[in-house]
Amino acid sequence: MKVDVYKRPEREGMYSYLAVPEGRPIPEEATNIDWETAENSIDLDENNEPVLGLSAEDALSQISAKGYAISHTNSHRMNNRPSV
Repeated sequence: MKVDVYKRPEREGMYSYLAVPEGRPIPEEATNIDWETAENSIDLDENNEPVLGLSAEDALSQISAKGYAISHTNSHRMNNRPSV
């Protein structure tokens, strides 16, 4: 399944991520938060590595249940330092 992934800043350089099926809008119950686009058209496949803190199994389960998936804030930290 292809998804679009959005992010929101949390604390200490950490982010939460929201995944929705590709091309669908962010669900109304989640629009009260300022989500930024993180990635578009990401392939969530159970054989792939987790994407931005979202494991395919967990994300697909959440999408099946409520139409979107949200990562845990401690799952993924953005590294804003330049690589050396």
